[in-house]
Amino acid sequence: MTGEVFEYSDGHDRFVGYLLRGAGAQAPAPGVLIAPAFGGLGPFEKARAEELAALGYVVLAVDYYGGGAQAEGPEQAREMMAAVTADRRVLAGRMVAALDALGGLAEVDAGRLGAMGYCLGGKAVLDLARSGAAFRACVPLHGVYDPPDFEIRAYSASVLVLHGWDDPLAPPEALQALAGELTAHCDDWQVLGFGHTGHAFTNPEAQNAAGGMMYSSRANARAWTALTGFLAETLV
Repeated sequence: MTGEVFEYSDGHDRFVGYLLRGAGAQAPAPGVLIAPAFGGLGPFEKARAEELAALGYVVLAVDYYGGGAQAEGPEQAREMMAAVTADRRVLAGRMVAALDALGGLAEVDAGRLGAMGYCLGGKAVLDLARSGAAFRACVPLHGVYDPPDFEIRAYSASVLVLHGWDDPLAPPEALQALAGELTAHCDDWQVLGFGHTGHAFTNPEAQNAAGGMMYSSRANARAWTALTGFLAETLV
């Protein structure tokens, strides 16, 4: 199973994603977006795309910066993140473009789409749902939960929040505020919180315990089990 460069557009900018067609999937198959962390689309997200494609999904790992841009380090990543989130309608619009591109593929069932995202990608998939876009499953993993600068519409997606309880970027009050938003706008939502777990807990390269960013093999395994079960349930 080989991934391929996949270009798409929002009508203004060009994006360079990574597409994998599900192994042994019967077309039309369900499709899943993967939105990357703030460094941009890289090997970590591509590996997760390969794992999901092996389960039979058509997977598009998203480029929300444009042109396939990747940060060379945390400082540049923060600058790129600030630019794309200065107007959250831009981020949401780029996620809508990715969703439309995935749903428009002949081998994809546009009625069975999901979106998952890591860190900033978690914010991106929440903003996609907040925009009112039509898809079934939304999964932020150690995401960032602050509300957008546009009107939140009714979610069409069911939501599974996979959360490290000690995440310094999403403290308990931020999760509580998100729960209030979901209660108001989403008919089907759930939170799975992992104790003694910080930010970036799915990424083996996260090794900054003092900064609250630390890989947890236990939380990662449990999150993957929850994620795959949720997708199987919602994208049937």
